[in-house]
Amino acid sequence: MTWLDPHPFLRGVAWLDRGRPVRADPADAGRLPWDAWERATLPIGVRLEFTAEDAAAVEIRYRASPPGESDALRELPHCFALWQDGRCVSETITEPAAESVVTLALPGSSAAPFTVHPPESVAPEILGLRAVGGSIAPAPRQPRWLVHGDSITEGWWSTRPAHSWPATAGRRLGLDTVNLGYAGCAHGEPALAEQLASLDADAITLAFGTNCWSSTPCSAPLMYETVRTFLTLVRQGHPRTPLLVVSPVLRPGAENTPNRLGATLADLRTAMERAVMDRREGSDGQDADDWLALLPGRDLLGAGQLADGVHPDDEGHAVLAAAVAEALPSARPNG
Repeated sequence: MTWLDPHPFLRGVAWLDRGRPVRADPADAGRLPWDAWERATLPIGVRLEFTAEDAAAVEIRYRASPPGESDALRELPHCFALWQDGRCVSETITEPAAESVVTLALPGSSAAPFTVHPPESVAPEILGLRAVGGSIAPAPRQPRWLVHGDSITEGWWSTRPAHSWPATAGRRLGLDTVNLGYAGCAHGEPALAEQLASLDADAITLAFGTNCWSSTPCSAPLMYETVRTFLTLVRQGHPRTPLLVVSPVLRPGAENTPNRLGATLADLRTAMERAVMDRREGSDGQDADDWLALLPGRDLLGAGQLADGVHPDDEGHAVLAAAVAEALPSARPNG
């Protein structure tokens, strides 16, 4: 059977760069920090979604970038995870290869759509897919949810791509999650806000701030203005799109420790939350934003749910996903 074009099956796609999904606008890459663009070239959150009729299996042809012998990513399982009805049906472990075909058996007990999460650690480019017996078709599209943040949003320390908090919350809410998390970045860059504003979206979540304490330090006043600016730019493209801001989750080593500009993470979190509430209430000189909601992050996770003192483990990602899934629908006009 002829290989099918993968693009109608792909979900979680923000932009394409010569046919390959990327997570920042390639036409605007020159305005981004180099590390943000580097992270954006990884297909985090990109997946395949399809329905099947009388198909015993699906074959996926892909091209990957195998890690080198000394690369820490080589130790991660190169796993194609098949999901259906909110649960993992099977996992197929493959060996890193430049180009290969993986076959995933399909259960025949449900007509619900299937989702395949590829192994993000080898940055696979899906080249084609086809049914083994029967047929497959692209799954119906769901409302689009843009999720911007840092390495926590990108899913660090979740054991599988499908276990990250954006993927988990998206499944729960029935949304097409577009993961725009950039590890080591997400400092409130205006260029990223403008790129978010340019994308179609039915809901948006912003969850950055912890890197503003460390890698690129902010003072509390700077954090306040950064959040105001970011919201203003996003709203230029999405004036009435439900928008949820999640302030930084617990980071024990930073909560009461001043950074190089004298701000603790607690200070920065307070500044972010104040900026959001001032915008929501219209007390910052802008019109009140009834479509804006805040989820305070400090008490969402405990220290025991952080794998390394910064990033959640699988339990932490699940807890964070549940909190976001509950808070996101509240981003609706008052009354």
